[in-house]
Amino acid sequence: MKLLLAEDEKSLSRAIKIILEKNNYLVDAVYDGREALEYLEADSYDGAVLDIMMPKMDGIEVLRRIREEGNTVPVLLLTAKSQIEDKVLGLDTGANDYLTKPFDKEELLARIRAMTRVRQSQGSSVLSYGDITLNLASCELASPKGSFRLAGKEFGMMELLMRDPGTLISAEKFLERVWGYETDADINVVWVYLSYLRKKLAALDSKVRIKATRNAGYSLEVEK
Repeated sequence: MKLLLAEDEKSLSRAIKIILEKNNYLVDAVYDGREALEYLEADSYDGAVLDIMMPKMDGIEVLRRIREEGNTVPVLLLTAKSQIEDKVLGLDTGANDYLTKPFDKEELLARIRAMTRVRQSQGSSVLSYGDITLNLASCELASPKGSFRLAGKEFGMMELLMRDPGTLISAEKFLERVWGYETDADINVVWVYLSYLRKKLAALDSKVRIKATRNAGYSLEVEK
């Protein structure tokens, strides 16, 4: 599950990102409202966590604009403000929930689970291809012979592959979508994680393979 985190206090942003990634979320972190809007317009997210008081554009304005554009991504607003009118304004603008700083990490996680649960229930929470399934809620990759609970990066890569098995995904695209636009990770890390996934598919005795197309990218195929 992929989230956008927009928080201008960088130390807090890093702390929240660590918490979310340890709970198997993929996170893009930005530090101002204008950048948050650009990311939400350019990519598809399962949820967004927006601080209200941000430079360049506040979280309420970001929320108002994406809702006007028809973007229904679940949004949790973060703010140091606790006045009732601020909560009402955020909810009336289209926020799904509201959390006042400081907050407990377990409450943050619970609220994110709650707001994304509705979105998951509207579509399938399990992806299937060949003889394997990927549970989007539990991060479990399974075949008739067994199952593995995938770690965050493995899960993100397998989800990309299984959402459109016939589409080639380049190593650069994996790096951008799973590690984030501003990652310092080397392209070699993508190949390492693809190796991990191939080993898990083999251990599951699956007929699904990760196919490499030279100078193009990777896709799934079912072995004849």
